[in-house]
Amino acid sequence: MSNFEQFYSDFYQSSYTIDNQEEGYSSYGSNENLYGSEKSLLGERPQAAAFTPSETLLPSPSYYTGQILQPTYNPNTLSYVGYGDEFDEEPPLLEELGINFDHIWQKTLTVLNPMKPADGSIMNETDLTGPMVFCLALGATLLLAGKVHFGYVYGMSAIGCLAMHALLNLMSITGVSHGCVASVLGYCLLPMVILSGSAVVFSLQGTLGTLLALLIVGWCSLSASKIFTSALAMEGQQLLIAYPCALLYGLFALLTVF
Repeated sequence: MSNFEQFYSDFYQSSYTIDNQEEGYSSYGSNENLYGSEKSLLGERPQAAAFTPSETLLPSPSYYTGQILQPTYNPNTLSYVGYGDEFDEEPPLLEELGINFDHIWQKTLTVLNPMKPADGSIMNETDLTGPMVFCLALGATLLLAGKVHFGYVYGMSAIGCLAMHALLNLMSITGVSHGCVASVLGYCLLPMVILSGSAVVFSLQGTLGTLLALLIVGWCSLSASKIFTSALAMEGQQLLIAYPCALLYGLFALLTVF
């Protein structure tokens, strides 16, 4: 047994002494003091994970004076005032499309009053809004009278505009565009709409209808020749222009009466 005890003591020999134990305890104490000092320093700072009320998270009213979804102006950001100025300087949409209700009304009054002098600066425009409306109105009134003649209306209008354009370019010095011819002939179609509207109320196949048709044809041709004379500076040639205009509007009158 003695040998076994000696082997046991030799096997569990260690260099650990009481002095090392005291030294380890002192080092542990110093670490504890260091940890305590760090803990005291951290205790002086506000804890980030602590609960803070929602009122403190919101910005103060002094930094934000606007309303919800309406940010305030910040001079550090880019200014977009230039875009607003560009939009303000743009012309209206109707003016970009070439639709001017004032000019349309003046042209209509000029056609309705053949004795009124025409403004050449206004009449020399390629405005097709009024002519399209009057052509649709003529076709609609003929439809109410039981005549489906939309194709005839647009076909005779196109052929008449081409023929009058060629004739006016031969007679005038300045020349004329297709749009101007179509605009003038279309506006002067307004009295023919009155004739087709009368065909809805009573029949035009008689003496009264014939006289009314001749009156409307003279009205349309007189208004068209007056506008062409003032727009193209063709003084003294109104009767020469009124004759082909009367032939064109006579076709519309025959279409309306029969």
